[in-house]
Amino acid sequence: MPFEFEEQKIKEVILITPKVFGDSRGFFMETYKKTDFEANGIIGEFNQDNHSKSSKGVLRGLHYQKEPFEQAKIVRCIKGKIFDVAVDIRKKSSTFGKYVKVKLSEDNKKMLYIPKGFAHGFVALSDEVEIVYKTQGEYNPDADRGIIWNDKDININWEIDFEPILSDKDKNHPNLKDI
Repeated sequence: MPFEFEEQKIKEVILITPKVFGDSRGFFMETYKKTDFEANGIIGEFNQDNHSKSSKGVLRGLHYQKEPFEQAKIVRCIKGKIFDVAVDIRKKSSTFGKYVKVKLSEDNKKMLYIPKGFAHGFVALSDEVEIVYKTQGEYNPDADRGIIWNDKDININWEIDFEPILSDKDKNHPNLKDI
């Protein structure tokens, strides 16, 4: 199998490590294979791909789409490195308000599967960062929502020693308890 699938402390969030075939010419790896992903609980049609570029210190998130337009995501960092965060916002979940944080980078080539019902964000740790991600469900601007990145109830340890660079939209998101 070209992938390793590792449940995180919130078991529905899965860290995916692809098998990388490298030599002096470069490398090759599969980034998605429906049968392998479905065999490991990642089920559904991925119908939109996104590509994002950020500078060091940029924090994007925490973003989600409200029902019935939630999006599952498979996030991969193709340049630089990030801390990627998924926050459980499923009100009836035993892990509501808890988060998973992983380092994704061009070097480790790992991917993070974030199911529907989670808010997502990341902070850029290197001078330039590019991420690509697949989504289940298309972007819907009317369903677009967010949670403030530094919500004290969630208490994400972003492990940064700088004030992050935020969009005006991300500066004004509400706390989890207010959504």
